[in-house]
Amino acid sequence: MPEWIYILLLTLGAGLAMPLGGCLATIDAIKPNWLNEELRHSVTAFGGGALLSAIALVLVPEGIVPFSVAVSAGLFLAGGLLFMFIDRYLYQHKSAAGQLIAMLSDFIPESIALGASLALGKGSSFLLATLIAMQNLPEGFNAFRELRESGRLSDKRILWLFLLLALMGPVSALIAYFWLARFEELVAGIMLVAAGGILYAVFQDIAPQVKLEKHWAPPFGAVLGFVLGLVGFMMQH
Repeated sequence: MPEWIYILLLTLGAGLAMPLGGCLATIDAIKPNWLNEELRHSVTAFGGGALLSAIALVLVPEGIVPFSVAVSAGLFLAGGLLFMFIDRYLYQHKSAAGQLIAMLSDFIPESIALGASLALGKGSSFLLATLIAMQNLPEGFNAFRELRESGRLSDKRILWLFLLLALMGPVSALIAYFWLARFEELVAGIMLVAAGGILYAVFQDIAPQVKLEKHWAPPFGAVLGFVLGLVGFMMQH
């Protein structure tokens, strides 16, 4: 099998976890009500933990390699500032796309990293794709619920949107494989900017939704999400 087809299949599979998470979010018949509420908060926390693992174990370690401390810190801060301005824009325009942006902000850079790593002859692509998929599943769940609550899109349209967004992974990975891999600093910079933006999104949009009075499973979901990333990282190394 040509390597570019392998990349296409890996990233497409990881991307399809988004609409799969959306499909799970359409299930409203979970009883009793307290279980439904705690499940939603736990899934949100799991997604936050998975995003933090992407920052700590993939984006930052790979992104800082070609840069000095000052440049690495500057790019990370730039990502946080960029997402802060995006968040303010979304708020001013009454948009409910915070979770959606958080989802894409790690899916696209990690897909770029996957394509570039294969082009440079590095392994672990299957494990990285698995980690991306396990992040996209809870993120798709949460983004679907957020968009549905806005009342602007029907369930069917949201799922079609997620299917289209799933294609951004293969496109990003193939661009990195055929072109971006030769520009190591550019790929690393994208990863650091994304890491700063994701960290902002976690504490602005995701963490505040986790806390649930008199329930302790949701915060533990964040631990489980991070452990998932840790296992993937240690298996790669």
